[in-house]
Formats: sequence, C-alpha cells, structure tokens
Amino acid sequence: MSYQLELRHFSYFLAVAEELHFRKAADRLFISQPGLSRQIKQMEEIIGAKLFVRDKRNVALTAAGIFLKKELEYIFNHIDFTVKQARLVDQGSTGEVRIGFLGSAIQTVIPDILVQANREYPNIQFSLEEMSNYMQVEAIQKDQLDLGFVRLSRVPDGLKMKTVHTDSFSLVLPKEHHLSLKTFKNIAQVAEENFILFSSDYSSLYYNKIMSICEDKGFTPKVTHKSVHAQTIFKLVESGLGVAIVPTSLQYGFNLAVKFLEIPKIPQKAELSVIYKKDNRNPALSKIKAIIDV
Repeated sequence: MSYQLELRHFSYFLAVAEELHFRKAADRLFISQPGLSRQIKQMEEIIGAKLFVRDKRNVALTAAGIFLKKELEYIFNHIDFTVKQARLVDQGSTGEVRIGFLGSAIQTVIPDILVQANREYPNIQFSLEEMSNYMQVEAIQKDQLDLGFVRLSRVPDGLKMKTVHTDSFSLVLPKEHHLSLKTFKNIAQVAEENFILFSSDYSSLYYNKIMSICEDKGFTPKVTHKSVHAQTIFKLVESGLGVAIVPTSLQYGFNLAVKFLEIPKIPQKAELSVIYKKDNRNPALSKIKAIIDV
C-alpha cells in the first residue's frame, strides 16, 4: 500500500521531537500511543529516513530528525504568521512587525522608530519583546521575529546587521557613594569594589568590552553578581552589593537610588545593531527598514 505525507504526520513528528517521549506526545495529541508509533513509522517509510532512535527507555532524534525538526519549526512558524498577517490585512492593517530588543534599545532607537512609523504607516502593528542577543538571533532564523536590536560582533549567514546607535559607558554607583562627577577620574578608583555585570551569556561582546575597560586600567574586576536585566543590576547596586558598568543610555527610565558617572577617556563604545533575515518576505518590514535606513 502506498502512502503520502500529510500535515498530520508533521504535527505528530513535532510532538514526539519536542517531548522525546511517545506516551507524553500521544497524550498531548489525544491519540493512542500505538497509533502515534504507527504514524511515525509510516512517515519514516515515506521519507526513506530514520527520524528517531528509540529503545525501551529513551527516544532521541537522528541527524535527519534534527534537521527535519528545525525546518518544520520554521515552516509552521511562518504559516502561523502568514495566517495572522492575512487576518490583519483583512481588517485594514498593513500587517505586523515583530521586534526583539535589549533593554537599552527601548531607551534609544526604538521609540523614534515607532513614532515615525506611526506617522508614516499608521496601519502597521508592532509586537515587542525584550530578549537576549542569542534568543533574538534564533527567533529571527526561525521566522519568529522580523527585527532584532542586539550587541553582537557578527551574525550567522543569512542575517544582516547594521550599527544604529553608539553609546558611551557609565559607572553605576549607590546614590551615597563617595565618588561624584567632580571626583571621578577613571575606573581604577573602584578597583577594590565588587562588580555587578550583565552576564556573558547575555552578550559576550559586551561583557568582554567591560572587562577590557577595567583591564586597561590595570585590574581585573571581582564579579560577584551577574544578571541579564538592568533593573536587577541597578537594584543590587542600590542595595550596596557592588558597582556596575552599563551603556550610558540605560540611566533613563529607572527610579532607583543609584547614580551614573560617564567613564571618561576610554576607547570602548557600546554599539547597538539592528539585525534581520535577508529573505524575510514580510511586506510591512520593508517599510520599517526604510525608516531605519538598512
């Protein structure tokens, strides 16, 4: 008997690929476990490739399975987005642009972009989500985001990147710290303090720049706390647990008992870049790219 692939095969495959457990996947799909196993076996026969390695205890994806999972995630995300866009167009909207960003971007470039877009293209809708650099890259590759605002030195093939904002660095201190704008000369003055930094997982480029700011003045900072959220870092500084170095633009939008002292005469700059997928077909995105000039 000959079979052909149907949409249900892909849905069944993704459920097993995500759960890596046939019973859990079957429960999620509201079908029997033997029935799910038959469907997966049928799919493997049609494709002509083994997708799972399984024994009595474990289920794992083969190399072919890993490839198929990645591609299907992209396809299903794109289908979902296309259906949503069609609904928006039917309602009179030009569509939606999905934006990921680091916290500092909402203090600098994003508000200007949204204001101009609202003036020129009032029918475009936006969804915004604060995400780490690498989560943004992954989401753009999977067609879950249209634009990302990141601090990275490079991006994978298929993505484009352009610097859109260059910022200085500032030292963040508790409000009552003895250093002030008049007395602060260089970062070596806090060499003995504990440091609270953005995690290297958040941005290795950014983390390395901060380390180099200190190392240029002859010391390696003692890092006692790390976070991916500016609010958390500032709260820890406010509590007297250490000092921090952040892009100067992050001083806006927080109401905490901390002060920002711009670090003078250093070559390091905090560069914010926009990234997007070269072959992104979202028609609304092209209009926003024109505003950003990318």
